[in-house]
Amino acid sequence: MRFVLLLLVSIAIALATGFGLSYYALTDGRLFGAAQLGPWISWPDLGSASPNPYSRGHLTREAELQLGRAEGLKFVATTDSAGEALDLSCAYTLEGHVPVSSFWTLVAVNSEGVNLAAPGTDLALRSSELARTNTGSMVIHVGKALAPGNWLELSGSGPFALELTLYDTTAFSGFSSDNDTMPTITRGSCV
Repeated sequence: MRFVLLLLVSIAIALATGFGLSYYALTDGRLFGAAQLGPWISWPDLGSASPNPYSRGHLTREAELQLGRAEGLKFVATTDSAGEALDLSCAYTLEGHVPVSSFWTLVAVNSEGVNLAAPGTDLALRSSELARTNTGSMVIHVGKALAPGNWLELSGSGPFALELTLYDTTAFSGFSSDNDTMPTITRGSCV
């Protein structure tokens, strides 16, 4: 009797571990196919001809059209650089550089993927419209409160994600060691 009980407990632990790891791999999965640079997460294999099984599972679960690997790469941030969840009641500043790319766009979306740009404004901030610092780095303000310089004006409330899509990029190609840098996300004041 004790052996049967031990066997049943072992089976239950194995099933829970298996299902738990599978759920993690399909929803977050940074250990299984995702690449993380600071708060930014990307699935570089999604656009390849034969993505790994975890990337394929993530793609199936998200049900989004993906850019081909030669076309571009999308990075998503749901937290700031300190690990705090992005919230529309706060202002944020993105500073730094992005990997080499011909063009990029920055959008803010809610958990359903709805764009959070304020009514009457552009849906995305584009690299071609950006004012840069003397060193070539960028400073972008994100939030509902007016900010000087580059500003992505948002509306709504609650948590959100930033999506930075790089087009025609060499990110993760091993082209150069400093090619895989991403901007930091710093939380400002909250209301």
